[in-house]
Amino acid sequence: MNGAVPVLPVPAPPVPAPPVPARSGSDAVLVLTDVTRTHGEVRALRGVSLRIDRGELVAVVGPSGSGKSTMLNVMGTLDRPTSGRVEVAGRDVGAMTDDALSALRAEHIGFVFQHFHLQAGASAAENVADGLLYTGTHRRERMRRAVTALERVGLGHRTDHLPNQLSGGERQRVAIARAIVGEPTVLLADEPTGALDTASGTAVLGVLRELNAAGTTVVVITHDRELAAVLPRQVRMRDGAVEDDTGLRDAGLRDAGPRDAGPRDAPAGPVELAPAIGADR
Repeated sequence: MNGAVPVLPVPAPPVPAPPVPARSGSDAVLVLTDVTRTHGEVRALRGVSLRIDRGELVAVVGPSGSGKSTMLNVMGTLDRPTSGRVEVAGRDVGAMTDDALSALRAEHIGFVFQHFHLQAGASAAENVADGLLYTGTHRRERMRRAVTALERVGLGHRTDHLPNQLSGGERQRVAIARAIVGEPTVLLADEPTGALDTASGTAVLGVLRELNAAGTTVVVITHDRELAAVLPRQVRMRDGAVEDDTGLRDAGLRDAGPRDAGPRDAPAGPVELAPAIGADR
């Protein structure tokens, strides 16, 4: 050796994995493939790929600004993606007209919002029946189905009550009944427990679980990690991208389309889950 320091080759930087393509199938009710959404210079969604199958109960969880609300709007066809592909119940919504999207929402998507959005002067049954206004269903049939939906959420004894005669939890259950009265393919719930106390929130979560057990696909959008931790699948978002998806980890590789095993498919590390609702702190 002449004292020269050997020069070691510098390893090439890892090549990022390509976006995971999502393939629709008979069980897929929502499929997003490399979806982006920009608002001016803000990139609210950054290449999101996600598949939700029939009968799933999923939490999309993340802090404020993570993109979860934009994701709900795109999944619910309230917003169109800037790029990428969105499929609802096997239909590519990209080329659909606004009228066609409205019809698709009426048939396949139910919405539950944090602040209920009930008509103050209408009874619980009338509020629920409004969920069928754009389906061409006769009023008598709308009211009959509204009562049935209220019975499903445990409010069969409150059909004639006005919103101000109901508790917060009961008002949210009326909103859930309105969302399911048309028997949608998927229920999108945006912070459904956010305006409720712990007991009422737990009761509403129990209703969502019961609906899912009866076959309704439910997607809950939330910032609450405790709520998300008690649901079977959690999709964690940060900075407009999917940071982690327990559905991929729990199934090994979730069948979301062809993919190559690699760093993208492996979790970045152990994820600490928050304790379940009601656990000692």
